[in-house]
Amino acid sequence: MARVAIVTGGTRGIGEAISVGLKNAGYKVAANYAGNDERAKAFTERTGIAAYKWDVADFDACQAGVARVVADLGPVDIVVNNAGITRDGTMRKMSRGGWDEVLDTNLGGCFNMCKAVWEGMLERSFGRVVNIGSINGQAGQYGQVNYAAAKSGIHGFTKALAQEGAAKGITVNAIAPGYIDTDMVAAVPPNVLEKIVAKIPVGRLGKAEEIARGVLFLVADDAGFVTGSTMSINGGQHMY
Repeated sequence: MARVAIVTGGTRGIGEAISVGLKNAGYKVAANYAGNDERAKAFTERTGIAAYKWDVADFDACQAGVARVVADLGPVDIVVNNAGITRDGTMRKMSRGGWDEVLDTNLGGCFNMCKAVWEGMLERSFGRVVNIGSINGQAGQYGQVNYAAAKSGIHGFTKALAQEGAAKGITVNAIAPGYIDTDMVAAVPPNVLEKIVAKIPVGRLGKAEEIARGVLFLVADDAGFVTGSTMSINGGQHMY
């Protein structure tokens, strides 16, 4: 029987590539999204992957959302915590709200989703969790204390939870993408983006499909000896 995977933020950008990659590899996939109903509908029509709407920053919504996926597709074996937002600004300009939103979604979402699936994974003695971090959580980035803190927290969260799951057949790993050719990166001013690309040794932005390939490796049944690790996919920009 095909394993069931949930990909948060799974209808756009890196998340879409992960959802499609998992489906093509034979997994049953539920793509979570937070707000853009039109984009989600178009995604489902294009890919045949069911989209489920809930806010990963909302603990109760995650519990209910996972329950819906279980009812529709079966027990959840794989969670890819990809959902993320930015509210960039220097410390002088950043509001407490801008801090809370990013931490609650990017890091709190990992807790909420793992909490919703953990008991089932323990009962079945199998689980795969992949948390999408960031190069900016490893190296920091000007004007992103909230985003960098959340993504850095993901790496610590991954290592700690991996220790809880290791003896129970559950692996917990992270991927730290560099700058990927997505809508989020496209919003960076062209002159700034040019400087970023100039610092990437391979000389280009990454592709979302390259992150998806990393996920496919980590969620495989025969990847059970890989846990607590962070896979950096960044074109050599930051060797960590």
